[in-house]
Amino acid sequence: MNVVWKVLPQEQIHSFKADALCLIDCDPPKVSNKSISGSGQARIWLNHLKPSTATTKPIFKESVAMTLAGWSADKVAGLMLPTGSAADLRSGVACMTSWLRQEGVGHLALVLPPQGLGESQIQSLLIAVCDALDKYTTTLSNKKSPSIQKLTVVVSHASHIHRSAAQRALAVANGVSFAKEWANRPPNHSTPTHLAQAAKSLVGSRVKVQTLARKQIEALGMGAFLAVTQGSEEPPQFITMEYKGKGAKGDPIVLIGKGITFDTGGISLKPSAEMDEMKFDMGGAASVLGTFKTLSDVDLPIHVIGLIPSCENMPSGKAVKPGDVVRAMNGTTIEILNTDAEGRLILCDALCYSARFKPRVIIDVATLTGACVVALGSIRSGMYANNNALAQALENAGDETGDLCWRMPLDDAYADGLKSNFADIPNIAGFARSAGSVVAAKFLEKFVPANTDWGHLDIAGTAWKSGAQKGATGRPVPLLTQYLFSVSRVS
Repeated sequence: MNVVWKVLPQEQIHSFKADALCLIDCDPPKVSNKSISGSGQARIWLNHLKPSTATTKPIFKESVAMTLAGWSADKVAGLMLPTGSAADLRSGVACMTSWLRQEGVGHLALVLPPQGLGESQIQSLLIAVCDALDKYTTTLSNKKSPSIQKLTVVVSHASHIHRSAAQRALAVANGVSFAKEWANRPPNHSTPTHLAQAAKSLVGSRVKVQTLARKQIEALGMGAFLAVTQGSEEPPQFITMEYKGKGAKGDPIVLIGKGITFDTGGISLKPSAEMDEMKFDMGGAASVLGTFKTLSDVDLPIHVIGLIPSCENMPSGKAVKPGDVVRAMNGTTIEILNTDAEGRLILCDALCYSARFKPRVIIDVATLTGACVVALGSIRSGMYANNNALAQALENAGDETGDLCWRMPLDDAYADGLKSNFADIPNIAGFARSAGSVVAAKFLEKFVPANTDWGHLDIAGTAWKSGAQKGATGRPVPLLTQYLFSVSRVS
């Protein structure tokens, strides 16, 4: 999308030509009563957003259709917000999603308040607008989503122009869109091989990609990863991406994304109801792809490695069985008590593999447990960290972007159930099966390279929406990219 800045006095806004005009933080009554001359007729939707009595969150009021003479835009909207905070801007745009998606809007103009907006506000506004306009259409459909070719940001003074913030916002929005695209795809069009191709599409001056096939994975001794894939006809892929910006110093940050492109549960078969949503089980991989898409569009003095172990989890005569024992890359033996606890099996080998990069920080992202959905729902991702500073940095990144997370405990006592009579460790607790998300994190913690800061994001409740709004959210790309932006400023 092409973004243009335009300096225009407030009294001349009505003359600006665009298919649609959205006035941010305006006063609709004053706008509608303004004496304007001219013969043109334009439709105006006055979308009132006011705080409810119980909360400061803006709520959507009924739209009022009116006509005004003299406006050059075909469609005009006034967006009133309680404050100019980033959270209110995101909420306001979300309320106007249906309006922004109207067909025939090739040129959208956003008119900022007379006092302008700060860089973080601009970033939040543009990311929210781009996200609202981003609608997935199936890879098999000839239908094209309504698209806006040009976005103009209108300000009253040149000092209100923040081009760097806009550039960063578009990069993040592109990353979110890329993640949503791949998570939304039908599973037969988003196989491990397809994910490898998606990663290779990002190759450029800043991004390098390497993929490992089954024989290479076998040579590395990734027995846990191979156990999950052995029931599928689709070949596995282990994808490595590398971004190294100009001036990058020090050891890299490693991002690991769970890439189960379809999860039947294996022999521990899932219920058939809503099993179609298990195409979203590669949401962690999609978020790493999306983050690298953002990185490919910016130049940060930072070194980042992305690892995506990708395969299907299918039942067949070759599939791993409950009771089987497999060996991870670091030699740890694992008793498979439930084949539907497969994400931690592919991630543990990726964690072992990450040691070769001598990372300063590892962050793994996975749609890992239904227990996390029970605990936190769809509002916040579960966040685990073995380092307080890392936990705070991830929480801050989530708060700043609205991609929220909540720190969960990692007490050693939660690992008491991870004992096996037949292997070093089982893949689920053999007893006391409560706190499933925490136990899964404790399993992963055993494979983190020694003396390495590690964070784990369980996005099982936040990676996609069910029901009438079914589809990927692109989370936690905003959180991850904001974290990397912050780290790059202090490196």
